[in-house]
Amino acid sequence: MDIQTEILVALKKASGFDTPGLEFTEDMQFGDYTSNVALVLSKERKTNPHKLAEEIVLKLQKDKTLAKIVDKIEVAGPGFINFWLKTDVLVSNLTQIEAKKEKYGHSEINKNKKIILEFTDPNPFKEFHIGHLYTNTVGEALSRLLEATGAQVKRANYQGDLGLHVAKAVWGMRQKMEENELTMDELELKGLNDRIKFMGESYALGSRVYEESVTTKEEINILNKKIFEKDPEVYGLYQKGRTWSLEYFETVYKRLGTKFDYYYFESEVGHIGAKIVKEGLKKNIFKESKGAIIFPGSEYSLHDRVFINSLGLPTYEAKELGLAPTKYKDFKYDESVIITGNEIIEYFKVLIKAMSFIYPDLAEKTKHIGHGMVRLPEGKMSSRTGKVVTAEALLDEAKSSASKINAESAEDVAVAAVKYAFLKVGVGHDVVYDINESLSLEGNSGPYLQYTVARANSVLAKVKSKRQELKVENKLNSEELLVLRTLNQFSEVVTSAAKNYSPNTLCNYLYNLASKFNSFYNKDRVIGSENEDFRLKLTFATAQVLKNGLGLLGIQTPNRM
Repeated sequence: MDIQTEILVALKKASGFDTPGLEFTEDMQFGDYTSNVALVLSKERKTNPHKLAEEIVLKLQKDKTLAKIVDKIEVAGPGFINFWLKTDVLVSNLTQIEAKKEKYGHSEINKNKKIILEFTDPNPFKEFHIGHLYTNTVGEALSRLLEATGAQVKRANYQGDLGLHVAKAVWGMRQKMEENELTMDELELKGLNDRIKFMGESYALGSRVYEESVTTKEEINILNKKIFEKDPEVYGLYQKGRTWSLEYFETVYKRLGTKFDYYYFESEVGHIGAKIVKEGLKKNIFKESKGAIIFPGSEYSLHDRVFINSLGLPTYEAKELGLAPTKYKDFKYDESVIITGNEIIEYFKVLIKAMSFIYPDLAEKTKHIGHGMVRLPEGKMSSRTGKVVTAEALLDEAKSSASKINAESAEDVAVAAVKYAFLKVGVGHDVVYDINESLSLEGNSGPYLQYTVARANSVLAKVKSKRQELKVENKLNSEELLVLRTLNQFSEVVTSAAKNYSPNTLCNYLYNLASKFNSFYNKDRVIGSENEDFRLKLTFATAQVLKNGLGLLGIQTPNRM
């Protein structure tokens, strides 16, 4: 039984309340844990919360089991109950960290739960931009956090390989090949990056003329339908471009440390979705409108959306309806989490509402998480020119700067800088990415945390690890106690971050731990001190917890910096 459970059992017994709240304190001057059980009960019992808290504390102080782990219990403010753990309990946690190593912080609260997370979702024929980079970063972090709580997690990637953007790109490819007298074989001989550049230019051309020429617009609309119907006239070129895009995306995923279990495509689920919508039309779930088929979201305080357009083609919405049962067929999930930019939050409300009439069980299992946008300071890789800022361009610029910090591990430092800058901001809020801030070794950044791990490892490398039973011969000072207390919170932080889908909670904790450790390190000598064994173990534990936490965020930790 863990410490938090021990306190909760005692609180339940002393208060007579089945579900007493207990949280670790943000400010450690108020102890290690705090409970608002008296505040909650006072409303129910119509009594003074402070007086009720004092009565509960008197009972807690007589609990013999609690006395073994808690040093002090006090009432604070209007009726909060604060707990201070015994120092030897905090010290014993160092032994647990040393024993569990990379598994420290893991739990089984989601054991046997099956969760599929869908994220990244770049469209073939288009750039892998910083929005995709952000979605991938959030999705990978949440996947790792959920795995750390015992869930069986599958990563899914849903990609739009059909639609108007594809038709624009294919039209542009044909035009550029004719203009430059390029054959498919000649394109194949070019490097992957050159082929991707060619497709990007083709898409830009197709997009421009689509808006400028009525004739070309009609050509592209017809091409769109031909691609959907797998017309041999264009399907070979389409397949080549699709393959090149997917190959390129894999190079980015490898760089980011993501491996997907399932890949889904609009070309595969579009027909399934169209069939579902047409069947739903017969049941009056959908309605006909101006030659199209819509879901009347306005009848449910939402908005109407087209599921099959006037050309008879399924829209993104219909394809999503086809995707849900397809994913469930592959993996009988308990929860399906879909991560996208928050600009389509309202779209997903309509989609899930429509799904609730067709697949009520799957609709209930579906959770949409919308994240904010990535913005860049003016003048730094600005997109004012209308050009999309690609993920690779952002990572490459970070890597170039990171090489000045650590040439040997510049790639790891760059990825850490970008990922941590994204994740430390709450999901749902916009991120203003500043490259200098993200690479700082003195602020709340990924490289700062990596540097702290490297600093701790450099101390540990100077001595042989001591494995005997840990005994503290001298009274611990305030810096040591602060690090100890912070280390004790790690498991609960991981659980909270996973439960609330909030990787920023873990980021805040890691920065807090690193700051406290560096304050201790700057003030207190480790090797040669009277408490050398304890301080070495404190140093090891800090490095291990920081490494574990960064790993859950998808960030590597170089041994040296």
